[in-house]
Amino acid sequence: MLVIVVENAPPRLRGRLAVWLIEIRAGVYVGDLSKKVREMIWSQVEQGLEDGNAVMAWSTNTESGFDFVTLGKNRRLPVELDGLKLVSFYPVDNADDAAL
Repeated sequence: MLVIVVENAPPRLRGRLAVWLIEIRAGVYVGDLSKKVREMIWSQVEQGLEDGNAVMAWSTNTESGFDFVTLGKNRRLPVELDGLKLVSFYPVDNADDAAL
């Protein structure tokens, strides 16, 4: 299983993802593809993302049963701890507090 979530992605990238994966919700793509195709799709995301952000998660033989990579500016930061990949959060900026 492969899941890609994009935010603020250009329409041409979203259309390109829709060629290989099914868009089950705005910006959420799922499929069941080989490692080679997954890597090719991620390189397309890297090339076409511009100012957006993306995360890709897939099933694999790890303790948690999945792995993931991220790209672009986001408050979430992948961190590896004792062989497990977890998610940490950057502190909220004062400018972000004013927007809330």
